[in-house]
Formats: sequence, C-alpha cells, structure tokens
Amino acid sequence: MNYLRTSARRMTFVLAACFAMAPLASHAAAKVQHLISPGGIEAWFVQDSTVPLLAMEYAFGGGATQDPADKPGVGNMVANLLDEGSGDLDSKTFHERLERRAIELSFSSARDNFRGSLRMLRDNRDEAFDLLRMALTSPRFESSDVERIRAQVMSGLRRETSNPNSLASRKLLEVAFGNHPYGRPGNGTLESVPRIEVADLKDYVGHVLARDTLKIAVVGDVDPATLGKLLDQTFGGLPAKASLAPAADIEAAKPPQRAFIPLDVPQTVVTFGGPGFRRSDPNFMAGYIVNHILGGGGLSSRLYREVREKRGLAYSVYESLLWMDHSALFIGNTGTRADRAGETVDAISKEVRRMAEDGPTQQELDEAKSYLKGSQMLALDTSSKLASALLQYQLDRLPIDYIEKRNAIVDAVTLDDAKKAAQRLWGQGLLTVIVGRAPQAAAQPAAAPPPAAN
Repeated sequence: MNYLRTSARRMTFVLAACFAMAPLASHAAAKVQHLISPGGIEAWFVQDSTVPLLAMEYAFGGGATQDPADKPGVGNMVANLLDEGSGDLDSKTFHERLERRAIELSFSSARDNFRGSLRMLRDNRDEAFDLLRMALTSPRFESSDVERIRAQVMSGLRRETSNPNSLASRKLLEVAFGNHPYGRPGNGTLESVPRIEVADLKDYVGHVLARDTLKIAVVGDVDPATLGKLLDQTFGGLPAKASLAPAADIEAAKPPQRAFIPLDVPQTVVTFGGPGFRRSDPNFMAGYIVNHILGGGGLSSRLYREVREKRGLAYSVYESLLWMDHSALFIGNTGTRADRAGETVDAISKEVRRMAEDGPTQQELDEAKSYLKGSQMLALDTSSKLASALLQYQLDRLPIDYIEKRNAIVDAVTLDDAKKAAQRLWGQGLLTVIVGRAPQAAAQPAAAPPPAAN
C-alpha cells in the first residue's frame, strides 16, 4: 500500500466515523424506493436527510468466475487498480482528489460479482460520482501502477503460504468444488499473478462492467431526481450488455472427506464444511436458523458450549452458511493446540451428528428466532450497512419489501422444518481440512526459528 493511499484512508476516517455513528434506527422500517433514472438505470433507494451523507453500494455480475481458468486473480487485480488513475488523472492526482473531498471509493471482486462502494458528504457528491465514472470507464492501468499492485498482491499471497487459516480455507474450497471456478482462489496464486498482463485487465473490464447486470443501492441525503441524473452520468457510458462466460451449477463434494496440510505452527486450524442451502431454496430460512443454533450464535451456540466451555479445546468456534449463484456451503472454523486437534475434530463431529439426528429443541428454536429478529435492526443501523443489505437482497433476488417480510418468514419456520434442515445439512458428515503439525510431531515443541544473520 503506497503512502498516498494510506494517507487518504486516514484522512477519510472522520467520514467513516460519521457513517458509523449516523443514527438510522428508523431505516430498517423505511420505505425502499425503486428508482429508475431517465436513462433506464435502476436502483433501490432510501432517502434520508438526518445527516448530510450519501452511501452507494453496487455490483456487476461476474466476479472471480470471469477470471481465465489459467489466470485466477485477474478480477482482484482490476479491483485494486481501478482507483489508481483514470482519464487524464494519474494515480497520485486521482487519490489527491479523493483525499481533498474525503471521498471513500473502493472495489472488490467477489465470487459472482464485481462490487464497488462509494461514500461521501452530500456537498461533494458531484465530484465523487464523477471520479467513480472515470474509474469505471477510463482506467489507465499504467505499467508502474500495475507492477506496484502486483507486488502487493504477491506479498499477500506469500504471507498466506504460512497462514494456517488461509491454507485451510483454500483447501476446503478446492475439496468442495474441484476445477469449478469456485474452487480457485479469487485473489490468484503465486503462479498466476505474475502472468497477468494489462491486456487481461482491459479484457475483464470490457466484458464484465456493463449496465445489464448492474445492481445499485443508495441511502442518504439526495432527492430522487438528482440521484437519477447522477446515476446516468456515472453508469450511462458503460456498455449496454456484458459478455460473461457461463458458470455451471455445482453441488459441493459429498462428505465425509478429510484433508491434512502439514505446517509447523503451535496451533492447529480446523476448517470444516459441506453442501448448504442456496438462497433461492424454500427451506433456506430453516437452514439459516438451525445453523445459528449449532454454530452461529456466538457464546450460545452448541459448538461453542461443547468445544469451548465443556472441553476447553478452543478459544472460539463458529459456523456459517455461504451461498453463491451456482452452489452453497456451510463452513466452520476453529483453532486448537496441536496435540488436541484430534479430540477437537471428534468433538465437532459428535455435536454435528447429534444435531443431524435429533435436531434442535423447541426452546433453542424460539430463542434463535427471537435473536435473529431483534438483531435485524442492529444490522441495519447505518447508511452503509443498509445500502450493503439492500444490494445483497437484490443479488439474492429477494423482493424490495424483504425487510418488512423477514420477521414473518423467520416466525413461519417450525420445529419440524428445523429438524429436516439439520438432517439435510449435517446428515452426511463433514468435509474437514486440518492444517498444523503432523500427529507424531504434535506432542513435541515447535521448532525454534533459525538464528538471525549478523
């Protein structure tokens, strides 16, 4: 990360704090408008003048699934380079413009989408949207910037080779999805990133960033007419249609399977998972609730009580649902002492099996429902959080009034629904990846580091 980027982010801390503290308790119940600009660009929009701020989240279809099979990481490189100069502005000048107006602009490449975020004070909205327009439509991809970003990405990838959590997550996706794009690392590999050329970056922009897959969510102090004009000016110059390579639907690998990656670290990491619920599945909410009971409820989850409180095997353990356009997983993680890794895996497997066989109790179901309904308001208490949620609802193809309907959907889940969901999620066992010291070495102290050179 260069000094200018670091300085800009420090300077925009105040703006970020304003977004974090902006009181939006009423927003969860606010009416979401379906705005269509004069040029036909659609957005979900919540107008709020409580504070003079504006937050926009948006996404294009594609994401890491559009990386060439032999060059994973192209989308990630694009995301890191779009704000490194555009049009007649070089990287330094572009970031100075952002810094001067305390504008927050960022991009990321997710599995199925190329996403962006824009936040600014109301009075700086014209310049903020114009800088975004330039970044999307005329990125420079100067060789010096490309090589600097490439070096940063490579540095991160090298760190991951000794990070047990990174290794475990990568391996689990590889086991679950094989050669499917979901099985490839979105940020690339040490072999693929050096081979990414400027032509690859330009090609990605040309076939991914287009209006037909664009989803937008805006929350803040702007009227609909002004916002419509800003959206047209910002996105109207993009191609009408994307040319995306199709990605096939895939079912995650069938459990049980286990993989081990040797790494000489004192704490062993255990990552586990298996086939989950697609967001469009009518039983998704039942799976979401029962997963919260097993491993998503923090201090109250079954896994936490069994693994941490009763046995003292780990400091924390969690599990969550991960849904994508073409598949779904549940995925969990914990870390433990190397010599207790086997016991930890056994404890997790036993608790998962018990949930699959017996399901939750009525009390657990009632408490989970109460928590999930109450936490909804806290999850949408800032402009940025609400904009992010509204974008995700669009990507998940949920109705525009989903916020209003969600609690009723939670309430409709019965104990029988939850038990069936538990059996479907965990009845076959687990895909398990263990990263740490080999069992025969686990009882020995970790090797001392080599002495530093004089």
